[in-house]
Amino acid sequence: MSAATAPARRFYPQLEGMRAVAAIGVLTTHVAFQTRSLHWPVIGPVLGRLDLAVALFFALSGFLLWRPYASAARGRIEPPNVRRYLRHRFVRIWPAYAIVVTAVLLLLPQARDASPTVWIANLTLTQVFVPLTLAPGLTQMWSLSVEVAFYLLLPIIGYGLVALRGRRARLRIPLILGVSVLSLGWAWLANLLPLADGVEGKNWVFGHLPWFAGGLLLAEIVAAVRAGVFDAASPIVRASSNRPLMFVVFVIAYGLASTPLAGPVGLAPMNDAQYAAKMVLGGIGAYAILAPLVLRDGPFRFLDSPVMAALGRWSYGIFIWHVAVLTAVFGLFGIVAFDGHFVEVWLLTVAVTVPVSAASYTFVEEPCRRALARRERRRSNTAENSAADTETSAAS
Repeated sequence: MSAATAPARRFYPQLEGMRAVAAIGVLTTHVAFQTRSLHWPVIGPVLGRLDLAVALFFALSGFLLWRPYASAARGRIEPPNVRRYLRHRFVRIWPAYAIVVTAVLLLLPQARDASPTVWIANLTLTQVFVPLTLAPGLTQMWSLSVEVAFYLLLPIIGYGLVALRGRRARLRIPLILGVSVLSLGWAWLANLLPLADGVEGKNWVFGHLPWFAGGLLLAEIVAAVRAGVFDAASPIVRASSNRPLMFVVFVIAYGLASTPLAGPVGLAPMNDAQYAAKMVLGGIGAYAILAPLVLRDGPFRFLDSPVMAALGRWSYGIFIWHVAVLTAVFGLFGIVAFDGHFVEVWLLTVAVTVPVSAASYTFVEEPCRRALARRERRRSNTAENSAADTETSAAS
């Protein structure tokens, strides 16, 4: 089935598998950093630049969460209810996250002396705004803080573009591209902000908009295809759904990102131009990975496999738990940090993180989601019964 005739879809199993790939990528780059593997020739920078898996996470969020707004612009559905959207985002993110934060700050020796400020900043996901609050075992959460800021910003963007509907919807893609290009200036603007020592303005959501924009653009293209505005022969659809072409684009973008053009890997500082280049290359790479997965039908045998589907369901747990597990692995197995043993540390980290993440999904994430679904069904049934009673009274 061609991209232009593909039916509307609510769930893409291949994206669940790709979410697992992104989670393992983030885990791998952190293992590479803490085993000093970033210093290996050639392969070191490639492992270090797996931090662009965060760009893939952001683009996935952009695509999946922007679809209702893109479809609404094409007259297909109404924009989502903001209160319901925020409830679902909170239940999806915070309960499991709060358990990780509490466990790390209470149990991890390197983090047990955390101040009340560190507790509050981490529990509220505001650590990118509060100086020196990225605690050991939780350092990766800066990106979750950015993602949550995007969640809050998304309805504002969505309703801000509500006027661009129908025929004017064609302006949405150029506008999203234009805002993404303008956001590259944040690399320089952040330097002018009167920020406290220890706060890095480049870690705010405004600087990472190009990574989210790849997903937004893809959602707009899919909505335009389903509305008949684009067909399989449209240049943007034909190019974006071409797997070999998008693979080449990804390889080039990732290869360039692994050079000094996008700054050093690890925690070494980068200049403003390098930061902007990393944002551009990360956004292009993420788009190139995702576009063929949603614009063309399968088969996607690897991403759709039962193993990848399971890892995809557990991917959020893998992300939030892996740094704490990695930190604990060194002490538990007598391995010295920053002294090699990449393969050994990677295997141990994966072996512990995956079952912990599966437990997080089974006992926290899924029960919370189901509880919210039951609550919403009860409220919906109550509202329907109330409406029916009102109609009956009026008829009487």
